[in-house]
Formats: sequence, structure tokens, C-alpha cells
Amino acid sequence: MIKHIRTQWLNNAWANVLAGIVVALALVPEVIAFSVIAGVDPMVGLYASFVIAVTIAFTGGRPAMISAAAGAIALLVYPLVKNYGVDYLLAATLLMGVIQIILGLLKVGHLMKYIPNTVMIGFVDALAILIFHSQLQHIFGHSWQTYVFTGVTIVIVHFLPKVFTKIPAPLIAVVLLTTISIVTSAPVRTVGDLGEITRALPHFLIPHVPFTVETLMIILPYSISMAVVGLVESLLTARIVDETLQSDSDKNKEARGQGIANILSGLFGGIGGCAMIGQSVMNLKSGGTSRLSSLTAGLFLMFMIIVLGDFLVQIPMAILAGIMVVVAFSTFEFKTFRLMRTAPTVDTAVIVVTVVLVLLTHNLAVGVIVGSVLNVILKRKI
Repeated sequence: MIKHIRTQWLNNAWANVLAGIVVALALVPEVIAFSVIAGVDPMVGLYASFVIAVTIAFTGGRPAMISAAAGAIALLVYPLVKNYGVDYLLAATLLMGVIQIILGLLKVGHLMKYIPNTVMIGFVDALAILIFHSQLQHIFGHSWQTYVFTGVTIVIVHFLPKVFTKIPAPLIAVVLLTTISIVTSAPVRTVGDLGEITRALPHFLIPHVPFTVETLMIILPYSISMAVVGLVESLLTARIVDETLQSDSDKNKEARGQGIANILSGLFGGIGGCAMIGQSVMNLKSGGTSRLSSLTAGLFLMFMIIVLGDFLVQIPMAILAGIMVVVAFSTFEFKTFRLMRTAPTVDTAVIVVTVVLVLLTHNLAVGVIVGSVLNVILKRKI
């Protein structure tokens, strides 16, 4: 028991705390943007991220993985929020969690072994492209100072770790460049420009919806979609983290843990969520290897909202965009191009289809599922 706690919680504790802080800083603009996509108040996404990140640190099957309110879920629920309101979203989130727990008990995690490496390659590359593309709006079309802050951030995050590793480079970039921005009153877009942040803790609530079969029929299709998409992204992220840390994880426990986290998110006024691949990669590259980094990310996120709100809203988006650009480039597998020149036509086709579908739908789960099915069909014909 003591060895288990030391390995999953206390191993290299300081590095994990710092990594969690870096992730929390990056989560804020992402989560606010996802909230806007879903058609809800930014605090709905922020509360969800706090609850999910803290809960999954204890219930998840993969240490060092970051879970929070996610864009894939936000895209799915917009019609529900538009037509029925936020309370129906919270009810759908609760049902989403229940479905994920059931899928975990049914050992759905075992299905991960059937996803071929070609699909994983396409999945990771498409993810990197999506991360990069999502940051362009924060870089281009603004003041020349925005380009300067972005460029300096990229230089710091990319080159500083080569000579100094005591403190994560992204954290240094955020603190240093935000201070410069405040002192010089630089005309740049900040986190506060994305949405209003309320300094208040989440509170327990029961969704105000009729507990009827009609309500169930309304939310069930959304809940099933949220549960499946959330699990696909979470389990794929777990596989990527497994490979990076060269250790295995309990995918079925992760599925159950995601379900528990989403139920609690719905009960505390939050949207559904799942593992976030970009933030998980950032966590790893910042030194996060244990559950402590996930817990720190959630706790520091709420600490920033309640205590550091004035500083938080003044962080230039250019800095956070610069950090994510580096994450995108480090995530992309540039060896894919060399592989596609020598690999069988079937493998190349699967990679391309996976990438294209993800980019067209902005839904990682669609690309993975179709890519896996295509892989089976094409290889059976050979």
C-alpha cells in the first residue's frame, strides 16, 4: 500500500506540482472556449474541469492523465442546450456518467487492443493539427505585440528546457511575460476577454428537470454520444500516456473513473468531460508523471479562479497560444511522412482517412472508429 501511494502520488512530487500548475494555466482559455461552443456560461466549464480533474486523480486508471471539460463533448451538446436549457445538459451529464460506469463494468477497455497502430498514428497527427489550428485565432489579426509575445513564448518553451529544468518553461513564460504585459500595458487579448470569471466555489445541485420518460428520451441520445466519445478520447489518451511513460494502465478502471467524475460534474453544475490529449501531453512534457499532477491541476484551477482572479484574467492569450503551438509540434509524428513512403498502401490509406475524418468532423472518436473499421475491411480483402 505504501509503495503504491509513493509510486502513484509521491514520486517526484515537486515536479508534478509544477506540471499541474502549468496545465491549469493552459486549461482556463481552452475550457472557456469550449463553454462558448456548448452555449453555456464559462463557469459551467470551469466548474466541470475542477471537479473532473480532482475526481479522476483518485478514481482514474492512468496516473498523469489530465481530464476536464472537453471540446468534443461541447460540440455534441450545443443543440441540447439551445433547445432545452442548461438543466437538461446537467441531467444528460449525469446519465453520461452512469453509462460510462456500466461500460467500464462491461470491460470496454479491452477493446483498445483492437485499435491498430496506423489509426493511432493518424489520431495523434490529426490531434496535433487541431491543436495548432485552434491557436491561430489567438495569434493572427491582432496587434504586432501579439506576434512578439507568441514568438518569445515559443523560444522560451522550446529552448529553455535544454539548459534549465528546475521549473517548467511554460510556467516561466506565463509569469514573466504576463508581468511584462501588465507593466507595459501591451494591447493584447487576454484570458478575461474570452468570458467573465466569477469568484465562487461550485455548489451541489439537482438538475431542475421533470423525472419522466419524456425527459429520458430527450437526454438519452446525447448521453450515449457523450459517453462513447468521452471514453474513446480518454482511453486513447491513456494509451498515449502508457507509451510515453512505458507503463500500463487499467483502461476499465479509467472508464469507471470517468463515469464517476462526470456524475459529480453534473451534480456540481458542470458540463461533461473526458481526458484531454493536448493537456495530458503538456503535463508529461512539464514533468508530470503521477496522480499528483492531475490533482494539482484541478486544485490550482480553482485557486486561480478564487484567489488569483485579477492576475488570471490579465494573462495574454498569445502566451498560452505559443505554449500550445510548441505542444502541437512536439505531438505531431513527423516520421509519418517517411513511414507513408515505405508502408503498404492499406496502412497509408488508414492513416490518411483517420486524419481527414478527424479534421473534417473535429471529432477524434469518429476518425478512430472509422479508421479501425476500414483497417479491418481492407486487410480482409488482401
